[in-house]
Amino acid sequence: MVKLFLTDVDGCMTDGGMYYTAEGEAMKRFCVYDGMGMVCLQQAGIPCGILTSEQSPIVKARAEKLKLRCLYLGVGSKVNPNCLTKLQAAQEICGQLGISLDEVCYLGDDINDLDLLRAVGHPCCPPNARPEVKAIPHIHVTKTPGGQGAVRELCDEIIANANANE
Repeated sequence: MVKLFLTDVDGCMTDGGMYYTAEGEAMKRFCVYDGMGMVCLQQAGIPCGILTSEQSPIVKARAEKLKLRCLYLGVGSKVNPNCLTKLQAAQEICGQLGISLDEVCYLGDDINDLDLLRAVGHPCCPPNARPEVKAIPHIHVTKTPGGQGAVRELCDEIIANANANE
């Protein structure tokens, strides 16, 4: 049973594109369905969080708007090898919640997600994920692409499974 839902951002909560203004400000497009899915999941008693290698004020603002319990910016970055890995961040969250990685659903799509995806009990990826990610044994590939409702699809499935087990 899933007791924690975590996701990457770029390629999972977004389509993986980065938009820049002439002034160099980055912008991201989030799917409102994903946000509502995370809100509903949290209302069902399952905490949600974001693990991203980006140090993005945009992601921080999105997490705050959704009142996400967990937000780790700058983790798993190939640019900064001194930061926590995504696996270490997830282990830290699990320790705080008193749960195991087997009870975690993680949605990731790229090579910096591999270690965590291999460690969690419920590894998931969108269909636009890298081939290395989709090759992980027992990974659940969503029907919906990242940035277009992949997070919502998983949130709805987790809620349905939790209700079926009551």
